[in-house]
Amino acid sequence: MPTEHSPVLSFPHPAVAQITLSNPPVNALTRPATRRLHTVLRELAVGNEIRAVVLTGERVFSAGSDISEMPSMQADGDVLARKSAFETATLDLLADLPLPTVAAIDGFALGGGLEMAMCCDLVVADAGARLGLPEIDLGVIPSSGGSMRALRRVGQARAAELVLLGEPITAETALEWGLINRVAPRGESLSVALDLAHVLARKSRSAVHANKRALALTFGEEPYEPAQRALPVFEEAFGSTDGKEGVRAFLAKQSPNFG
Repeated sequence: MPTEHSPVLSFPHPAVAQITLSNPPVNALTRPATRRLHTVLRELAVGNEIRAVVLTGERVFSAGSDISEMPSMQADGDVLARKSAFETATLDLLADLPLPTVAAIDGFALGGGLEMAMCCDLVVADAGARLGLPEIDLGVIPSSGGSMRALRRVGQARAAELVLLGEPITAETALEWGLINRVAPRGESLSVALDLAHVLARKSRSAVHANKRALALTFGEEPYEPAQRALPVFEEAFGSTDGKEGVRAFLAKQSPNFG
């Protein structure tokens, strides 16, 4: 389980902060990890020294939410109160950070892991990475606005492939679709992301923030609003018969029997 120090905040350069997801083996976004990430992001949002942020994972990026936390929430019917509302607020905080952000993906970014990456301004994935939103195979939907974040990045047709088929795509396909910005050689996503962060750190802080806001407002609404509107839809799917069957089958390492 992650400790109060995971994700880990470090400073590889005086003007660059690095957030490392560190919850082996797949860096699942558990509730303690989400609380820690929220705290780190709030600290970075109000600081004056840091000019760019890199988000990465230890060995792999992230497989998203910890499925083992879900059965008790389905039984109690309180997933919004205990998990998804705060998780969405945390990812919205990442998306709305006034600093430029770069995600560095090694291995895979799935479900909530890809949702996190899509909240960053730039995304680098290594040549062996796989990216996807497989929640449909659990009988649910992306819990933190992933459908809308994908739609903004890749458009209607390709977002539909991600959320309805649930099949991971390669880094090369993700680049072609516009889901990511760079494909790095295997194992070098962090190095490439840090190089980009150093370039961004030399830009005007106020101009970076202004440009980020202008990009977000091009869609005609605050960036967090679509994710917030999707929460009731997630709650309905999560509490459905198929949602419970999908979680049960995943934890039992079986194929789900959807009605």
